[in-house]
Amino acid sequence: MNRDSKALRMVDRIEVTSLVDNYVDVLLESTEVVTRPPRAKDGEIPLNTLLAEHGLSLLVKVYQGEERHTVLFDTGYTGIALFHNAELLGIDLTEIEALVLSHAHMDHTGAVNVFLDRIGRSVPVVLHPEAFHYPRFLVLKSGERQRFPRTLVRAELERRNLEILESQAPMLIAGDAILVSGEVERTTDFEKGIPYAYVEKNGEVVKDAFLDDQALILNLKGKGLVVISGCSHSGIVNTVFHARKTTGVERVYAILGGFHLSGPTYEPILEDTIQALKQIDPKILIPMHCTGWNTIHLLAEAFPSSTILNSVGSKFTLSS
Repeated sequence: MNRDSKALRMVDRIEVTSLVDNYVDVLLESTEVVTRPPRAKDGEIPLNTLLAEHGLSLLVKVYQGEERHTVLFDTGYTGIALFHNAELLGIDLTEIEALVLSHAHMDHTGAVNVFLDRIGRSVPVVLHPEAFHYPRFLVLKSGERQRFPRTLVRAELERRNLEILESQAPMLIAGDAILVSGEVERTTDFEKGIPYAYVEKNGEVVKDAFLDDQALILNLKGKGLVVISGCSHSGIVNTVFHARKTTGVERVYAILGGFHLSGPTYEPILEDTIQALKQIDPKILIPMHCTGWNTIHLLAEAFPSSTILNSVGSKFTLSS
C-alpha cells in the first residue's frame, strides 16, 4: 500500500465496464470510445437481458505494457443486477484484485457481503474509515426520519479474514496504477452535499458531510487524468480539483461516474457546476447513476462533443 499519490503511474489503456447503473438501453450504438453489448449472439436475439437498478458498480481495468490490473468499484444495490449482468457479459468477477467502495450508501455497498461470499476467495476491501459510521439518515421537511440500511459492518468483513484497507489519505493500489482519492478536500463554495443528511458519531447526531466519499484517479499516458466518481457527495468539481492537487497533474481527460445532481435540491448549483466543468475542459464526460435525467441533458447541451450516455453493459476504452 503506497501513500505517495505523486507516484501514480501513467497507464497505456483504461477499460471501464458498467455492471450496475440506473439505466439500460440495448439500442445504443458503439463508438470509438464505447462498446455496447451485442444485441444478438449467433444470429439470435436472446430472451434474457441486462438489468438496471438504482446503484453503481464499475469494473475498472488498467493496462501498462504487458501488465494488467482489475478492480471493482462499488457493488450496486441488491447483488441481483451485479452477478446477472456479469454473467451475461462473460465477466469473471473472481479476477479482481481489490474491491474499492466509494462510500457507505446501500446503492453502492448493498451487495458487498453477497459479492464477497460468492466470489469464493478473499480480496482486499478499500474504504474510508468513516464508512463504518452508523446510523445515517435523512430528515425530511415534514420532520420524518428515513434511516439508511446498514450495509457495512466491520465484524462482518473481519470474519471473512480479508484485508481491510481503510484510509483517510489517498492510497495507491493496483501496482500504483490507480489512486483511491481518500477524503476529498472541499474547496468550491457551491458544492455542499445533501443538506438534510445526518449521521450519529460517538452518540451525537451531526450533519453528514460524507467524509467517506471517494473516487478513483488514473493517469492516462499523453492524455491526462481520468476521474471515476461514485456519487460525488463531496462535489464532482471538488473531486476533480482534489485529483489535480494530489497527483500534481493539471490536465483532465475524462470524468465519469455519479455526480449526484438529481432533483430540485441541486438545481441552484447546476450552472456553477457546468461553468467549472467548462474550465476543466474534459474531453470525455460520462454522467451516471445519481446525476439525474435533467442534469444529463444539460451536460449534453453544454458538452455536445464530450458527453456519452452510459447504459448497463457499456465498456468505455480510453487509450493513450
